[in-house]
Amino acid sequence: MKDYRIIDPRFGKLIIGHAKLEHLWTGGRWVEGPVHVPAGRYVLFSDIPNDRIMRFDETSGNVSVFREPARNANGNTLDHQGRLVTCEHQSRSVTRTEHDGHISTIANHFGGKRLNSPNDVVVASDDSVWFTDPTYGIDSDYEGDVASEEIGASNVYRCDPATGEISALVTALMRPNGLCFSPNEQTLYVSDTGATHDADRPKAIHSFRLDAARSTLLDHRMFAISDAGFFDGFRCDMHGNVWTSTAEGVRCYAPDGSHIGTVVVPEIVSNLCFGGRKRNRLYITAQTSLYAIYLNTGAPRIRAR
Repeated sequence: MKDYRIIDPRFGKLIIGHAKLEHLWTGGRWVEGPVHVPAGRYVLFSDIPNDRIMRFDETSGNVSVFREPARNANGNTLDHQGRLVTCEHQSRSVTRTEHDGHISTIANHFGGKRLNSPNDVVVASDDSVWFTDPTYGIDSDYEGDVASEEIGASNVYRCDPATGEISALVTALMRPNGLCFSPNEQTLYVSDTGATHDADRPKAIHSFRLDAARSTLLDHRMFAISDAGFFDGFRCDMHGNVWTSTAEGVRCYAPDGSHIGTVVVPEIVSNLCFGGRKRNRLYITAQTSLYAIYLNTGAPRIRAR
């Protein structure tokens, strides 16, 4: 199998022709939410149905259990203090793992009602925490605990870093799922996997332009539509290209929304992140496995706060 499918010459500049897709680990049921921890040179990723967070050691290649049980953890990220921020289906909350190992709650209610099942999360340069809240963790007992919605909607929320106040900023999507910022944080990208509940819903990534304070959305457009399964989790590289999960592998979309190429993966991809010493190794979670491939691009530079 070829590891790349080049559609546009722009993609050829982002890949390393002789770099191969590496199969690093298998044994999960539905792995998700990878995050690179540069200080420890490891990657954490969730195995949602098995209720655990796994740890891949970049220095040895070993994979071990980082946390079990993990309250059906899904998306993970780091804040600017290096603390793990996690979306938990079972607890219906977004949590933070403090440096001493204590787990504190960032968000579990909105308007006095319990969240659905937070799915993916990012932290902006101003320390605000943004997360999606579809219903997948309460739709069945497979990835959480079956339960009824209390809010009656699936939204994208922002948690204010100073007050802890939670605001619903994206309310028009049926099942917001993955999310990330453009490198300059002027654009928020959000995938909608609402076709799981309404077959007529486009499998799409939406983009939202942000104001200077990163607290208000100014406009909304359809960024890309998938013809290869769902867009789930994704990340931007340093050039603003969107690398996203699909059923055929990891697709790369240029900032103008053009599909320019694909990293072919033999399992349905759920999510991805950049890691490695030079932040140019793309880690990919896909169904049962963790994969990686080196690229000629990488994560955006960390913005000054």
